[in-house]
Amino acid sequence: MLEKNRVILISIAFIIGFSSLGFFIGKSIERFRKEDRSISVKGFSEKEVKSNFAVWTIKTRITTNELAEGSKNSEENKNKIIAFLLENGLKKEEIIQQNLNVTDKLAREYSNDVGAFRYIIENTLQVRTVHVDLVDKVSKETDKLLKAGILIAENNEYNPAIKYLFTGLNDIKPQMLSEATQNAKQAASEFTKQSDVKLGKLKKASQGLFSIVDRDQAIISPSGEGGYYQANVNDIYKKVKVVVSVEYSVE
Repeated sequence: MLEKNRVILISIAFIIGFSSLGFFIGKSIERFRKEDRSISVKGFSEKEVKSNFAVWTIKTRITTNELAEGSKNSEENKNKIIAFLLENGLKKEEIIQQNLNVTDKLAREYSNDVGAFRYIIENTLQVRTVHVDLVDKVSKETDKLLKAGILIAENNEYNPAIKYLFTGLNDIKPQMLSEATQNAKQAASEFTKQSDVKLGKLKKASQGLFSIVDRDQAIISPSGEGGYYQANVNDIYKKVKVVVSVEYSVE
């Protein structure tokens, strides 16, 4: 009888022990799920800015059969271009001599056909300035150079002669990040309101890439976080955009 009572007591103890263990495990899972409940949203900020730096590449091309004469003509053209730029308000220190390339078509491998002219002489100047409006104005008057017999080599759309850049990102970065974060919080608040839950604390936030493109160009999202990229450099006016990813707890 005593042995039977002992077995019963031990069985009851096991039952109570497993029940207690199940209770605490259940509470732990419940607490874990509550703590793990969260919402991830994206916020963005967009701002229109004006370029504050211009790079204007001016390339002349001479075709000739006499190298010495061609070199002399190329140098004269360069000096005329510099004079034209100075007369129109650009400064000497803003004009940089870049490449001087001479191509001898007769020296090309697998080709003996030089055509009408043997040599091609290309001379490149570059204007680097913060006076973007002046560059825009002067670049539209280069027909005066053509009338003076100076042929400026054409540039394609992938390598434009004038590149307008915006270099003041650090000045507007804090404000834009703040706006993007507020935008994300508003989206999260709206979601929780519709879902009948309460928005909790900010758990995590990550900054996306800043993009700077021409005002009317579409933004192609590249990979990467925390940096910036600049494309479409033909327009003085730019569109700056940043996207942030934010995670909030939900109560």
